[in-house]
Amino acid sequence: MNFADFYKGKKVLVTGADGFMGSHLTERLLGYGAEVSVFVRGNSKAGITNTGFKNIHNLVPQIKNILAGDIGSVDSVNLIKRNKPEIIFHLAAEAYVNKSFTQPREVIRTNSDGTLNVLDACLTEDMKPVPWIKRIVCTSSSEIYGHHSDPITEEFVLLPSSPYGASKVSADRLAYSYFNTFALPVAIIRPFNTYGPRHSYDAPPKFISLAMAEKDITIYGDGKQTRDLTYVDDMIDAFLTMGSHEKAVGQAVNFGTGKDTSILQLAEKIISISGSKSKIVHLAPRLSEVARLCSNPAKAERLFGWKAKVSIDEGLKRNIEYVKKSK
Repeated sequence: MNFADFYKGKKVLVTGADGFMGSHLTERLLGYGAEVSVFVRGNSKAGITNTGFKNIHNLVPQIKNILAGDIGSVDSVNLIKRNKPEIIFHLAAEAYVNKSFTQPREVIRTNSDGTLNVLDACLTEDMKPVPWIKRIVCTSSSEIYGHHSDPITEEFVLLPSSPYGASKVSADRLAYSYFNTFALPVAIIRPFNTYGPRHSYDAPPKFISLAMAEKDITIYGDGKQTRDLTYVDDMIDAFLTMGSHEKAVGQAVNFGTGKDTSILQLAEKIISISGSKSKIVHLAPRLSEVARLCSNPAKAERLFGWKAKVSIDEGLKRNIEYVKKSK
């Protein structure tokens, strides 16, 4: 599908637009000529300024409307209803797994209640889909699966190992229930670990930052735990596919490379590509660490012809070049 042809002129709302993936998605949608509104954290629209954004400050002049609030609050329902988007990309979330160890209620409220609010905003008082909504892309996570030794298909049992993972299971299944019960045009995207420019948490950006500073790279445990790492450009293609393809409605789909890399290998690759002299230091294992997360993206290829294009080495090279230029 030609994304530019599909999205041109479409009324799109991106929640979590100032986050890592949300900012890349917003940028792409604006480039395709979509009429983009964003939902970001804040107390009032009047309190939002260009300098108040982390990632999309340069895009503000092109954005149609800025909705500022708490996605986990019921007040967000009316904000979204008044915006009347045709397509919603719901990415707003507490996405840092470690936060769920110390503040599980906040993480669960944002991720579960926030998704519920987005879904409720798309129903009339008599529980029918509002006439203006055409697609709701709800962002799930590979963390819903927990540890599985084989590449993960969508049929695998959901065994979240952290409160964060559990909160995303709730969001994922709430989204499906609203499709099944109320016929909302929901599509559920299950991204595996994504990295690239503007990413500020998780292993890739942390390791790159430490390597660039010639500091020790710290790894939890022995580093044999693996992750399926997808470059952000490929994952944004996945989001755009879920928002446009007719076969996406009612589906939950994994998106990843189908190849996993150990955390130790990741650190070694970053040191090599960046030319750093950093050393690798091992710390005690992290709570609720998943031993392996590797996708089986066959469903994405079968339904949409989607395949990741950027290799781990090429993606890390691009990411490191971006960090160098940003200094």
